Amino acid sequence: MSNGLLVQYIVLALIVAVSALVVFRKLAPQLTNRWLAAASIRLSRHESRLARMLGRRLQPKQATGNCADGCATCGACGPKKPAAVAPASATSRGPDTSGHARMAVEPMPLHFRPRSH
Repeated sequence: MSNGLLVQYIVLALIVAVSALVVFRKLAPQLTNRWLAAASIRLSRHESRLARMLGRRLQPKQATGNCADGCATCGACGPKKPAAVAPASATSRGPDTSGHARMAVEPMPLHFRPRSH
């Protein structure tokens, strides 16, 4: 096996490992935060300066309890959905499958621009 091929396999393995880690962090954030916290504690106990620095770097970010941390679990963050305003002339056509009343909506006419040749 040539050295170039070996380097290529190593780089490819690193790319696959990093992408798998990113996907795993997106799908299971609480689990990966627990794993990072455990690894951080273990590395912080070592006498090596490099290990302690890596342990501090691996510490997961703590939730601040406000909308700036981006947790999006309570639903209070982000833009609010606008309330549906029914037109005054709309009439109800009865409940739909969810039990909510449907409102009749007048179709808007289509306007086409003439083609320029």
